[in-house]
Amino acid sequence: MIALPVPMIVALLLGFVFVRSVLFAETSRLLGALLLACAVQSITVSLVHYYGVLELRLVQPVTASIIPALAWVAFLEGGIRPHFQATDLWHLLAPITMIAVVLFAPMLIDPLLGGIFVGYASAILLALHRQGNDLAHTRLAAGPVPALIWRVIAAALIISAFSDALISIALQVGAATAPGIILSIFSSLALLAIGFLALSPDIAIARDDEGNEGAEIAPVAPKIETDIPVADIMAALDEMVRREKLYLDPDLTLARMARRLGYPLKQVSIAINAVTGENVSRYINKYRIEHACAELGAGQNVTTAMLTSGFNTKSNFNREFLRITGKTPSQWQQQATM
Repeated sequence: MIALPVPMIVALLLGFVFVRSVLFAETSRLLGALLLACAVQSITVSLVHYYGVLELRLVQPVTASIIPALAWVAFLEGGIRPHFQATDLWHLLAPITMIAVVLFAPMLIDPLLGGIFVGYASAILLALHRQGNDLAHTRLAAGPVPALIWRVIAAALIISAFSDALISIALQVGAATAPGIILSIFSSLALLAIGFLALSPDIAIARDDEGNEGAEIAPVAPKIETDIPVADIMAALDEMVRREKLYLDPDLTLARMARRLGYPLKQVSIAINAVTGENVSRYINKYRIEHACAELGAGQNVTTAMLTSGFNTKSNFNREFLRITGKTPSQWQQQATM
């Protein structure tokens, strides 16, 4: 009977998912590259630690260092701005520096690799905190899910760094069998989590923010203000959202709203939070639930009300409906029609 080590099983799973995502165009190029990097790392770990291909031992930290850098750039693409930029190439310094360390100062491999993983994970968490969970180019219909996914990815990066530290400690105390166990439990699960979460449609860039699909919306030059005109922004935003019924668009993003409004997206996010005490996603979802209630009251079924109100997943719809009305859609419809 053929028995495969856990890292190889993880590699095969991630490889299959990567091929499927390419064939069906299920994810962005950067998220696909992150998924592939996790698969390659799992294969490398398996070949080195379970099949004795020691020639790859020095390649392993280099391939590992690519993963957190890719995760950060992919996060920037969906959370901060929609396209890869030339400045992102600076993150190639992570694997380049690792190559130099492997060749000339191998005693620094473990601390440098741990620092890269923890550093990029911390950067993601800090950016999420500063953004207030309002990611610029992910769909508002997804609610808090995109921010949660990126927090889990950051946690997985930290866990991976923690596993490398454990391996170093285990080798120093002479526990020869510990590295295989640690790799199977911690590293493999962390890579599996990062790879599969990278496929989530909730962190994919909305269609209107990809390429030129939003070109029908004439961009307005952002207004530069010393003080944020909160009242003006909210008055214009409320009027625009109701007039154009933007909330009915399941691909609506913070970036698209700010572009239509003509204010920097950070100012729009701050204004909404200052006036409503909630983030952008919850602000829009109130309009969506209001519309869904009207649909349910008119006799539409729950699925139709969900789809015509700007939601694209039932879990998000049910969660927001319960949060805003205190009832499930079915309960609300039963009481409304009594």
